[in-house]
Amino acid sequence: MTYVVTENCIKCKYMDCVEVCPVDCFYEGENMLVIHPDECIDCGVCEPECPPGAIIPDSDAKAERWLSLNTEYSGKWPNITRKGTPPDDADAFKDEGGKFDKYFSPNPGGGS
Repeated sequence: MTYVVTENCIKCKYMDCVEVCPVDCFYEGENMLVIHPDECIDCGVCEPECPPGAIIPDSDAKAERWLSLNTEYSGKWPNITRKGTPPDDADAFKDEGGKFDKYFSPNPGGGS
C-alpha cells in the first residue's frame, strides 16, 4: 500500500504533509503535490495533516486514477522536503469540486 494525493490538493497545496513525512516522498507541481509511490513507506502520518483531505491510501476505490498521476509526476517534478507557503487564495479553493479538469497544471513547482 502507498498513499496518493488527489485533486483536493490542486490550487490549495498547503504542504502540511511535507513537514511530517519521514522519507521526503513528496514532489511539487505548480499547483499541487504528488507522492512517489515507490518511496512512500505507508506510514500514513501525512493523511490526517492535509487540510483539504487530499491524501488517501491506494486501497481506496477513488485512488486508482490518482496512483497513475502521482507515479507519472513524481518522476517529473522536483522533490520537496520542507513546507513552503501555500497560495494566498488556497482557502477559497479548499472545498471546490472538479478541480483537476479546471486547474491541473503539468508544470513543475519551485522545489521548495
